[in-house]
Amino acid sequence: MTYEAIIGLEVHAQLLTKTKIFCGCSTEFGAPPNTHTCPVCLGMPGVLPVLNRKVVDYTIRMALATNCTIARESRFARKNYFYPDLPKGYQISQYELPIAEHGHVFIEVNGKRSRIGITRIHMEEDAGKLIHYPYRPVSVVDFNRTGVPLIEIVSEPDMRTPEEAGAYLRQLRAILRYLEICDGNMEEGSFRCDANVSVRPAGTNTFGTRTELKNINSFKHVENALAYEIRRQEAVIEDGGKVVQETRLWDPAKGVSVSMRGKEEAHDYRYFPDPDLLPLVIDEGWVEEIRSTLPELPDAKKARFIQDYGLPSYDAGVLTSSRALADYFEACAKLFPEPKTVSNWIMGSLLAILKAENRTIEESPVSPERLAELLRLIDSGVISGKIAKTVFDEVASSGKAPETIIREKGLVQITDAKAITEVVKRVLTEHPKEVSAYRGGKTKVFGFFVGQVMKATGGNANPKTVNEILKGMLQG
Repeated sequence: MTYEAIIGLEVHAQLLTKTKIFCGCSTEFGAPPNTHTCPVCLGMPGVLPVLNRKVVDYTIRMALATNCTIARESRFARKNYFYPDLPKGYQISQYELPIAEHGHVFIEVNGKRSRIGITRIHMEEDAGKLIHYPYRPVSVVDFNRTGVPLIEIVSEPDMRTPEEAGAYLRQLRAILRYLEICDGNMEEGSFRCDANVSVRPAGTNTFGTRTELKNINSFKHVENALAYEIRRQEAVIEDGGKVVQETRLWDPAKGVSVSMRGKEEAHDYRYFPDPDLLPLVIDEGWVEEIRSTLPELPDAKKARFIQDYGLPSYDAGVLTSSRALADYFEACAKLFPEPKTVSNWIMGSLLAILKAENRTIEESPVSPERLAELLRLIDSGVISGKIAKTVFDEVASSGKAPETIIREKGLVQITDAKAITEVVKRVLTEHPKEVSAYRGGKTKVFGFFVGQVMKATGGNANPKTVNEILKGMLQG
């Protein structure tokens, strides 16, 4: 039997506010344990929460960017459960009346564009962090993260493959970073994902029993975890068993998911409106004020790059994957108005160096101005494309200007036809057997002659000129 997967994702994004959602404690990452806490975020008796307006601003920005309807009135609720990292014994979240609902984003996988619905976006506070000692039966808790503002973005079950889930996550992350409201760092936990997945016989409409996957901290792990879980559920059904509704942990080292606990339902949390927080009322003026400040978003920027710069869809997608990378491209293309050439160098040499050195585009060792200068030198014939790669690497390592490097290393391209002709004559004289072979019909030996000329000129001869002179002398 052929099966179809049904996938929905719950994404938690930590907002880039300086203080927590209901108190004035810092949200800075990496502080000593339990130093960014106060009676409010620790849930001491008699304290009252006060909502951080910036959290609401940022949530509205995301809601607008994902085409959501923004509720004119929403409410905070208490989500009750016991866990050592939750000092109040409940988490302040939103349930029945979230701030935003009924949105969507578009993704593209293998050239196919799909619409992924967003059920809701709501605000909530984060819990603390439990640290388990591997060799002692002891756990400790750090409450610095308690009260850090999150938005939870809940998708519709519209994804059918792990690849679509990965594309959806990358799209959400790109939007959050374009809006500058979340850094999207999965390793530090500021962008986290829980995946819900079930399978059903292809062609049917009834949903199967779903499981929830947790502990997934990279896009690749999300795709691998979903692929494994889909196979596992199919095998259970094929063996005559029933899939159990449960929460499972993903073990990336072993490449398997393991059962953690039974899956909770909403009523297990005993949600009720938080009596310490008033309903949140948002007027149209507030929404429109925020709408007027939204930047050009990834989809719109990608469409513009295709239209204005004539770039292929793939190039435009890569270059607009982050706002900083798109800005880098446009800065370089403004100085050297050959967009496809600029795109090739950014997607090739530049991104390769950034990946090898684990740097972001903001930390690029080659500025747009330096890259544009290098491309102008190639275009004017001063250096060849092959030499340019050497110069680029040297710019990245030394920070020197391309012209300085070319002058210091004697890398100026030889374009003088007379000088190249003399080298070609010498090469042909030194290799009479190969000349006879070429003139006898073995034209593949032509590459040998090109290599010898380039070797004799230290790789500095203009390849086009070399080819033209060689052909003329071999055929003459």
